[in-house]
Amino acid sequence: MRGRVLASLAAAALVFTGAALRAAAQRKSTPRPAEQSAPQKVSARPEDQGKTADAGSSSNTAASSAGKTKEDPNAAHYAYEFEQPDFFVYFVHIEHDDRGHGSIRFERRSDTEQLTDPLEISPAAMERIRARYAALKFLDSAENYQGQRTYPNQGKTKLTLRQGGRGRTAEFNYSQNADAQGLADEYRRVSEQALFVFDINVALESQPLETPKLIDRLDSLINSNFISDRQQLVPLLRQLAEDERVPLVGRNQAARILKKLEKQGQ
Repeated sequence: MRGRVLASLAAAALVFTGAALRAAAQRKSTPRPAEQSAPQKVSARPEDQGKTADAGSSSNTAASSAGKTKEDPNAAHYAYEFEQPDFFVYFVHIEHDDRGHGSIRFERRSDTEQLTDPLEISPAAMERIRARYAALKFLDSAENYQGQRTYPNQGKTKLTLRQGGRGRTAEFNYSQNADAQGLADEYRRVSEQALFVFDINVALESQPLETPKLIDRLDSLINSNFISDRQQLVPLLRQLAEDERVPLVGRNQAARILKKLEKQGQ
């Protein structure tokens, strides 16, 4: 009797052991899900422009092509680039179409990578830009806009226009041609305004205490005529004057600037 009980227990132990081994083997053979890393921001640099990734499957390519509108071959495309290694913002690159839609890329000493932001140039600023290019007869000209003297501390400017299969780039440090230098100055105002919008939006999200200092900087830029279109900033200033994330001193300063701009726009 005792022998039969021991035999039964031994058999049960073998069954349990076999089941455990099969379960362990199954767990071992089942791959664990790979851990997903956080997406990293990729900033395109000038030398990366023109490189394209693999188009993927033919079905995806066809679907993407079907969704695109046909581009006007005579549409104008503009580019501006500025470099001065000693400046805080030492590189700026702007690209946009004839409606002012585009992007700005820039590098500055406080950042570890090149930053990119959408750009909307106002209709008034675009009218001035088009007028300057027209006065220069840019695509039909071979004029060198560089002045008789160079001023390295002012940096290097590149202006590019592409239209109807034609294109031209002009590069100069300082120009005595009023329209060429006027274009450089116009784009500087565009970049200063775009950088303010970028910085204030970042500050609102992560460093609200920095907003009063940025609003003071805007006031200085406006007074120095370094803003592309003051009226384009009215909606943003109205938001800043009412946003409780902004310290009271900053809200009051935004309200003062807003009142001044609204008076000028009347």
